[in-house]
Amino acid sequence: MARRARACAVSLLVLAASLTLPGTAHAVTLPTGARSLESVNLPGRYVRHADHLGRLDAVTAAASAQVKLDATVTVTSGLASPSCHSFQAANGMFLRHRDWRLRLEANTGTTRFREDATFCAVAGSVTGSVSLTPLGHPTRRLRHRDHELWVDPVQDTARFRADSSFRLTAPWTPKSTRGPVIPGLYADPHIAHFGGRYYLYPTTDGYAGWAAPYYKAFSSADLVDWTDHGVALDLRPDVSWADDSAWAPAVVAKNGRYHLYFSGGATSGDTGKHLGVAVSDSPTGPFRDALGRPLVRAGAYAGQAIDPMVFTDDDGRSYLYWGNGAAHVVPLNADMVSFDPAAVRTITPSGYREATFVLKRAGTYYFMWSENDTRDEDYRVAYATGPSPLGPWTKRGVVLRKRLEVGVKGPGHHSVVRAPGTDTWYAAYHRFAVPAGDGTNREVAIDRVAFNADGTIAPIVPTP
Repeated sequence: MARRARACAVSLLVLAASLTLPGTAHAVTLPTGARSLESVNLPGRYVRHADHLGRLDAVTAAASAQVKLDATVTVTSGLASPSCHSFQAANGMFLRHRDWRLRLEANTGTTRFREDATFCAVAGSVTGSVSLTPLGHPTRRLRHRDHELWVDPVQDTARFRADSSFRLTAPWTPKSTRGPVIPGLYADPHIAHFGGRYYLYPTTDGYAGWAAPYYKAFSSADLVDWTDHGVALDLRPDVSWADDSAWAPAVVAKNGRYHLYFSGGATSGDTGKHLGVAVSDSPTGPFRDALGRPLVRAGAYAGQAIDPMVFTDDDGRSYLYWGNGAAHVVPLNADMVSFDPAAVRTITPSGYREATFVLKRAGTYYFMWSENDTRDEDYRVAYATGPSPLGPWTKRGVVLRKRLEVGVKGPGHHSVVRAPGTDTWYAAYHRFAVPAGDGTNREVAIDRVAFNADGTIAPIVPTP
C-alpha cells in the first residue's frame, strides 16, 4: 500500500501542476496511461464498469482481481479531439455516454461514438481533482448518482460539484505488457532518431474509414517512456487540398529542416488520396504545407498515392517511395519538395500491398513492405535485398507475422530505426489493438530487429 500511495502522490502532483483555482471551469490536461478514478466525496469508491454500465463501487486491496481490473482505465488522447481524453478499459472498449448513462462499448469509429466517448477535463471541486465534460455538451458533467454514473446538467450546488469530481490515482491493475508503447489507437508508425531522441509519427486511428484529420508527434530517450507533443499537422486548417484521411506519415531531417510526407484526401469533391509534404523547424512541428498542392496526385501513377517513405543514402541523395498495389520510387531534388517525373520508377515485388520502408546496412539495401490488407489478421511484413536504392530486388520472405497465442493480429506497416553508433535496430509497427481491436482500432508496438550472419533478417517476434 505504501508503493500505491507514493504512486498516487506522483499522479496528483502531475495533475495539480496544471490546476489553478479549485472548482473553476478551465481546461486540464490529464496524464495518459493506466489510472483509476476515485470519487472526491466518497473516498474508496472508484469509477468501474459492471455489466457494461458505469458505476461507482468500493475497491480495496482485498478486492478481487476482476474488480480491480474493472476499476482501471487507460487515459488516452480523445477519440474525437486531441485536446480532450477518452478512457479505455482492459477489454479494449471505451467509456461513452448514451442516453446520458455511462456505458462501456466497443469503438465503432463513427462521429457519434467518438464524440460520446470523449471527455474534456476541467478543475474539480477540490485541488487535485477533475470534472469531466462530455465533448459537445459543455453544460453537463459526469457525476455519480445512487452509485450509478450519468452525464447530468450542471447544478450550481456544492453537492453536485462534489458528485462530479474525481481524483486520478495510481491504477488498481498496473500495465503488465510491453505494448502498446503509446496509449490509445494509432497505426502506421514512422520512427526516427533526431538530436539524441527517438520520435514516433503515427496515423491517428479509431476512425471509421480511416478518416482521421491530424497527426501527433511523440518522443522518447529510451523507446519506453514517450512524451506526447500534441498535434504536429492538422489537415483541416493547415492543408488547403485535404481535410481527412491523414494516413501514414514519414519524417526526414535535411537542409536544417524537418520534412513530413503524408497522405491526405478530402471529404467531398476530389476525394482521391494524394501525397503532400510539410516542413517545420522542429521535429515536433507545427508543420506547414510546403507546396499548397499535392506532391504526388492521385491517379498520376498506378495504385494509390499513399504511404510515403524517404530514404537518404550515404552520398546524401534522398529517394521518395510510395504506393498501394504498386510500389514507386524517385530521387528527390535537393529542395526535398520536388522531383523529375521522368525519373519515377515502378519496383513492385511479388506480394506487395503497401507500406514501403528502405534501409541500408553493411552495404546492402533492404526493401520492406506489408502484404495483405490491414483489416486482415494476416497482414504482415516481407522484405527483399538489393545493391542500390532502386534495386534490383531479391525477395527474401516474411519477417513479421501474427502470434495468435499472445493475441497479436495483423502486425505490419512498420518502420525501422538504428540506435546511433550501434548495430542495434528496432521496428515500430501497428497491430490490432489487444484484445479487441480490428483494422481501424490498432495500436503501436516496438520490437528488436536482428540480422543473421549472412545479412538476412531474423524473424521479428511481436511481444504482447
